[in-house]
Amino acid sequence: MNFIKMHGLGNDFILVNLFTEPEIDYQNLAKDWCHRQLGIGADGLVLIQPPEKKENHFKMTIYNSDGSEADMCGNAIRCFAKYVYEKKMVDLEEFRIETRAGVMVPKVNVVEGKVVSVQVDMGKPRFKPDEIPINLPTQEVIDKKVRVGDGYYRINALSMGNPHCVIFVDDVDHYPVEKVGPIIECDPIFPARVNVEFVEVLNRKEIKMRVWERGAGLTLACGTGACASVVACVKNDLTVPEVTVHLPGGDLFIKWAKDDHVYMTGPATYVYTGQINI
Repeated sequence: MNFIKMHGLGNDFILVNLFTEPEIDYQNLAKDWCHRQLGIGADGLVLIQPPEKKENHFKMTIYNSDGSEADMCGNAIRCFAKYVYEKKMVDLEEFRIETRAGVMVPKVNVVEGKVVSVQVDMGKPRFKPDEIPINLPTQEVIDKKVRVGDGYYRINALSMGNPHCVIFVDDVDHYPVEKVGPIIECDPIFPARVNVEFVEVLNRKEIKMRVWERGAGLTLACGTGACASVVACVKNDLTVPEVTVHLPGGDLFIKWAKDDHVYMTGPATYVYTGQINI
């Protein structure tokens, strides 16, 4: 089986092009392939597929390193967009990709035939508890003190096509993300589990973020998490709507625009291509 290894700010993925590779049970393979000692090693497995509707150009399916299926991933879709454009699978600089979270529209920034960055319209944030989902009897969950596990946290919950819980901290570099993240991810208050972002606000235009990803654990970056974090910052009047998000793997630029859509811009990088036995 041929594959491509790529990353978006250190959030790394195995990509398989199903325009040329066979349809097999990739979900069961994902956990083994993503294993860092026994497989290729990655945060997730991404399938490049033909679209189900003719007005779209591609379909993207993502399996996390634990084998669960993800709704959406901002870093993965940038890798996807760079690959299909540079491999001339599409001749447009803006195209439509079907995901479990709906149709996403990346726009590639091309210099001398190479994609140097990708902007993705990530859609509108959703705040209703049943859309996230979160089990709380309220209209929205912004700066709410909630008991999770054995402690209380002030949380901000929203969906960017997948569920997020944003928590503001004073010193994100030294915050025990590895301890608190999995407790919150799997708490019964989040029936579909949740991605957990820990955010330190540096100033009105910059934040620093670390993330515990649903189904993948501690990762170097999370595109949807960066979007959710900026939305939470704006809702709490902590930043302006255009923010640089500093992640362990690098920077993303996030804009919550007047059309209520969130736009994410960042790089994608090739690592290598290879073959694996199946």
